[in-house]
Amino acid sequence: MNRKQFIQSHGATCANWTWSWSFVNQDEKLVIFGAWDINEVGGRSLILSSDWEMSRRGRKQPAYAQSREHIRLVEEEGYQLATFPMIYSDANEEDGTGPAKIEGFTPELTHKELIRVDSSWYASDDAVTQLLPEELAANEELIEGASKAVTVNSYERNPVAREKCLAHHGYACAVCSFDFQEFYGSIGKHYIHVHHVVPLSETREEYIVDPVNDLIPVCPNCHAMIHSARPALGVEQLKQHLQHREKTI
Repeated sequence: MNRKQFIQSHGATCANWTWSWSFVNQDEKLVIFGAWDINEVGGRSLILSSDWEMSRRGRKQPAYAQSREHIRLVEEEGYQLATFPMIYSDANEEDGTGPAKIEGFTPELTHKELIRVDSSWYASDDAVTQLLPEELAANEELIEGASKAVTVNSYERNPVAREKCLAHHGYACAVCSFDFQEFYGSIGKHYIHVHHVVPLSETREEYIVDPVNDLIPVCPNCHAMIHSARPALGVEQLKQHLQHREKTI
């Protein structure tokens, strides 16, 4: 069964089978997205971002408007959301400009909840579990994904890099402005997590870390939310999300 046959077996269709990212069954009020394996972590998958409106070559993506409308159906019209796993092919990785290609997919739908963070939308399980690097024991066997997180965290825990980062940025969370010393008194003095702005898994090469530009202080709560998605949420992205929530509450 190919992807088109799988989607049609669930009564869904799209505007164009070549470039569509999402599909809809109007009768059953069901929206279906493919969920890339490279964008999934802890039961949460990035399925649409405003950054995807334009291709890496600067061309407008024909699938974006359709997928944005499908997202609206879920947000405003009560449509259900479901996803199926897709395996990303790195066939176009050499020049970095080719369209995403599917190496394979699993013909299995899973119903999800829709979560919006700023201008990105995620398909999420009810119970998202994500083990942060700080929670890993030193002698614990690491899976591939976790080992990448620990590699990043080795810079975050480097005392010299941490000291230079905090000397410049201070000890307040860059996202929510929480200050442990202000809230807890002396017991909270100099307590804060340090986050690597661009994960090493995305740089694809070794480089010397810049404590001022590459590291930034975040509280444990915001740090957990940053790493609750893949790719990790941007500091400004999460900050904008919180500001938007404050205006709507």
